[in-house]
Amino acid sequence: MELCVSSSTRFMNKNPSRPSHTFIRATSAHSLRNPVFQFKHKPFSSLKLPSPSRQIHLLQPNPFPRNPCHFSISASSSSSSSSSVALGNDKDRLPADIEVKETEEPNCRVRLSVGVPQAVCEDCYKRVINEFMKKAKVPGFRPGKNVPESILLSHVGKKNVQKATVESILKRTLPHAMASVTGRALRDSVRIVTKFSDMEQTYSSLNTLRYDVIVDVVPQVKWSPENGYKNLKVVVEIDSDIDAQRASEQELRRRHKSLGLLRIVTDRGLQIGDVAVLDISATTIDQDELNVLELPSAESKGFHFDTEDGDRVIPGFIDSIIGIQPGEMKSFPLVFPESWKQENLRGVHAQFTVECKELFFRDLPELDDSLAVRLLPGCTTLKQVKELLLQRYLEVEETAREQATDNAILDLLQKMVEVDIPQSLFEEQGRQFYGAKLLEIQANVKLNEQQLASLSSPKAVDEYLENQKDNILNVIKQNLAVGDIYKREDLQFSTDDLVKEVENSIAEFKRQKQEYDEERVREQVQEILEGAKVLEWLREHAEIQYITR
Repeated sequence: MELCVSSSTRFMNKNPSRPSHTFIRATSAHSLRNPVFQFKHKPFSSLKLPSPSRQIHLLQPNPFPRNPCHFSISASSSSSSSSSVALGNDKDRLPADIEVKETEEPNCRVRLSVGVPQAVCEDCYKRVINEFMKKAKVPGFRPGKNVPESILLSHVGKKNVQKATVESILKRTLPHAMASVTGRALRDSVRIVTKFSDMEQTYSSLNTLRYDVIVDVVPQVKWSPENGYKNLKVVVEIDSDIDAQRASEQELRRRHKSLGLLRIVTDRGLQIGDVAVLDISATTIDQDELNVLELPSAESKGFHFDTEDGDRVIPGFIDSIIGIQPGEMKSFPLVFPESWKQENLRGVHAQFTVECKELFFRDLPELDDSLAVRLLPGCTTLKQVKELLLQRYLEVEETAREQATDNAILDLLQKMVEVDIPQSLFEEQGRQFYGAKLLEIQANVKLNEQQLASLSSPKAVDEYLENQKDNILNVIKQNLAVGDIYKREDLQFSTDDLVKEVENSIAEFKRQKQEYDEERVREQVQEILEGAKVLEWLREHAEIQYITR
């Protein structure tokens, strides 16, 4: 029934694409499976780029991997004009120095123009010939025996040797070329933008090689004003629904009602406290009465309406149906408030028609100590029930207050930083969000292979990235701001905390029989702990004002 007001705003979530609280204090396997809990994107060593299996969803299935090109695959796969690459761990000593020219480009990109001299190319050629000689089965020669180069080229094919040599040159020289951006380059952002065919032609004619590499580097965070995060003035809006006293009383009432019986009303109309079964329809009211439209989103058949939930429906609705009897129909106009959760209904003048199908009243047992154990197992008195419920909701209230505070701080931080965000970083964060969304959908609704394939298609992902662009960019700015503060303020957390949380997370993965990458678990736990330290520091140094809405 879309007439009901959602209470999901209690945690101040202004970003529908992610959980209300981006940064949490206590880590768990659940938190690590959620890619949102990444505070920053750490630069990698030029000698250690991750494999494709650790690109986006390292701790959960990735429905749309990017499949970077490795040098170990066939050369034909590297023939595109722009190839993502993954580096190996080896950095060979070269027979001569390569030439690398670095040029800054927009959006935190660096172009590396690499020139490979003839001595390096010839050395790579010799290595390739030796490898072919070891593996090729040339008629008339025993495997592994030396084969005259001309015969080997004729057997293997000069073109294949040339392709393999260019790949060898790239594999050996790229780690050296990346040396100037060590510690700055972002994971999985290295792309050779020179066409493979052009590299083949240059090598064939000159016995040298030139190629260009584009790499995204860690964005530089600029604060406006400088060091503005040190004296934050934060206004935190707290939803009145999280008031512990009120919430505990409502919970007690709910539990009490669950112990009662519903009995049919036969001799009167609807009163507060009753439960009615209603058929509801609505149309718009146009001032010129020439354009009347039905409102399907405001309609419901067989709606079980508890009159004690009157604060969750459109204002004036319950007053308009008080006194209605079974079989009776009432029609009345109402206006959807500007705060209504459905934007398309805000401010709409509507004519409602309500038919009462059935009417019940609750026959409740007397609320006393005799009900204590049924209201809350383990309790013997009504007072004890009330105290324990209040204690629970005080904890909920405190958690909600802390979450709202952290969200307000993070929203303020992202408005204070100026930063160019690389496309690779945007896509990675967005794909993580979308992957988490798919997992949530899959958990709630079992998708078949066709549905999952459709939702995982490049088109679906691209549409999500476009629709959620502002949200994704804001989260990235928050993450970068938090990471920058952690370094600036030289914050620390204990090694014991890291070890403990990693162990807890891994134990949870094992308990749920889920795959995990221990190194990635450790990285994410570290990021979470760092973020928690930053938020703790900011709360201590900020001027915080709480207002209730």
